[in-house]
Amino acid sequence: MSVAKVIEISSTSSKSFEDAITDGINNACKDVNNVRGAWIKEQKVAVEGGRVTAYRVNMQVTFVEKSA
Repeated sequence: MSVAKVIEISSTSSKSFEDAITDGINNACKDVNNVRGAWIKEQKVAVEGGRVTAYRVNMQVTFVEKSA
């Protein structure tokens, strides 16, 4: 039997939402094994001088722990 767990992470990129998502997933995979998916809960942008300067995503990442 296996158990799925969820962690919530936030990731930021100066390029795009897609880049923020990719960076967040890549970093999550370094810390936990068996990542199976992610749900993007929220997308935000930072604006300075009328221009978008950062793309931020908050996501829930699902991973599976293997039973002993």
